[in-house]
Amino acid sequence: MTRRIFITTTLAAAGATALPALAAEFEITLSDAEWKKRLSPARFAVLRQEATEKPFSNSLKGESSPLLKEARSGTYTCAGCDLPVYSSETKYDSGTGWPSFYDAIKGNVGTKEDNTLFSKRTEVHCRRCGGHLGHVFNDGPKPTGKRHCLNGLALNFTAA
Repeated sequence: MTRRIFITTTLAAAGATALPALAAEFEITLSDAEWKKRLSPARFAVLRQEATEKPFSNSLKGESSPLLKEARSGTYTCAGCDLPVYSSETKYDSGTGWPSFYDAIKGNVGTKEDNTLFSKRTEVHCRRCGGHLGHVFNDGPKPTGKRHCLNGLALNFTAA
């Protein structure tokens, strides 16, 4: 068995079919080198490589986000391109350790199936740059019943 076949087979068996969306699908497309210049190492890992920060500390690679405890009125934007993606009006405490919202700003996020970690989930990303924001689950509050469980490092916050 060649190394290429081994790696391909291993990734397929692990369910690694949810690779980052093709850059051509988005308005803002940059190379990895350009994204690395624009983003901190932790934000690059979350937004471009679909990493997840640690719950309750919202930290990764020595960087942390204060957005889990953010309670002011305002708008959450994609940390990659500043597109408004969530309103504070839809934020709630889900008890999961990540900033959670029951709905996104209409038309500003996209989703795709994520079959990594041996489970089927729905990944949510910025519709403009494709930045990975987190995942959507069907255990949220009314009126949507959805829980958009997001990485704080994927977001910026602007107070109203």
